[in-house]
Amino acid sequence: MKIAILSRGPRLYSTSRLREAAEKRGHKVKVLDTLKFAMYIESGQPDLTYGGKALSHYDAVIPRIGTSITFFGSAVVRQFEQMGTYCLNTADAILASRDKLASMQELSSHNVGIAETAFVRNPNDILKAIQAMGGAPVVIKLLQGTQGIGVILAETNKVAEAIIETLSAVKQNVLVQKFVSESKGRDIRAFVVGDRVVAAMRRTAAGQEFRSNVHRGGNTQTVTLDPEYERTAVKAAQILNLHVAGVDMLEGANGPVIMEVNSSPGLEGIEGATGIDIAGEIIEYLEQQIKFGNFDVRERLALTKGYSVTEFSVEKNSEIAGKTIADSGLRDRDIVVLRLVRGTEHIANPKFSRVIEEGDSLLCYGLKAALQGVLPNLVKTKRRKKKSSLTSKATKRPESPSE
Repeated sequence: MKIAILSRGPRLYSTSRLREAAEKRGHKVKVLDTLKFAMYIESGQPDLTYGGKALSHYDAVIPRIGTSITFFGSAVVRQFEQMGTYCLNTADAILASRDKLASMQELSSHNVGIAETAFVRNPNDILKAIQAMGGAPVVIKLLQGTQGIGVILAETNKVAEAIIETLSAVKQNVLVQKFVSESKGRDIRAFVVGDRVVAAMRRTAAGQEFRSNVHRGGNTQTVTLDPEYERTAVKAAQILNLHVAGVDMLEGANGPVIMEVNSSPGLEGIEGATGIDIAGEIIEYLEQQIKFGNFDVRERLALTKGYSVTEFSVEKNSEIAGKTIADSGLRDRDIVVLRLVRGTEHIANPKFSRVIEEGDSLLCYGLKAALQGVLPNLVKTKRRKKKSSLTSKATKRPESPSE
């Protein structure tokens, strides 16, 4: 197999290790500087050149896209995808993970623990947002940053206001996140490859530093994850459609709290801490997946007129609750059950003899008209009220004419 590693640093530890692991397994590998590509976009004939010359064929691409070149780098990855080359992480997945706001928005609609987050632009809303999450201390983050850069701990409301106002004045968008005090200076990095965590480490900040990043002098030690932390890490990567990811989690009082999902996680710190050949795990996964290609089921379904895929929970009064899949009548309506989830159990392609129980989650494919007949009625969800001055009359102010 011929593999291209997109990286601007051929001598960087992660790049070198991936190349070494691939060559050890008999593959031909070339490290290509991402910025030396040129893209040519033509109907039916997407093409790339490298260094002004025609690009030879590659079977697979491993993107190692630096934060500073996210836009161009993801465009190069997307061009490889359009040319039919398998990419370990897709362009859309890289973009989603790099935008901290977008990634938190995506994660928030799923049942995973995330840090309570606010995004504000109006100066009048800054203090309200901080108070809405219980007041300072809070963590302020630039929307794009890595290795702890652009992450600030504000100990008081006034300091937080000043920092946000200053950054906003220089056109920097920031997130405000609730500070998880019980995990101060400590976090978990789980390295996800495919559908499993292949290694995990606990990072502890040096001295009084609250950021535990290895690049900031943090200490590392191997850790065996509780099943809840492992499930959370894998689910976070899958939500963002990342095949390889570094999932950073805080150890909250009520379980894992996702802080960030990294699409180009470094190997040096975690391989050193755990002694696990993570580069080899990545190459082995690449070998297994390349036959499947960059398949997006949503794109294929969009080409089938009248059909769709949906997931729903089986309610107590549902007509299919308590019946087997065979007796439920789903297949007679041209509906196929692709997966059944019961608690932590995921059953792919369940047998017709499987009984559907109340609370099960079914992933189904079929005619839209038929699916509408089994979907539960939509119920408006009540918004959770914040215990803050947002709900008190004291914070209300009259609307200005401009509003």
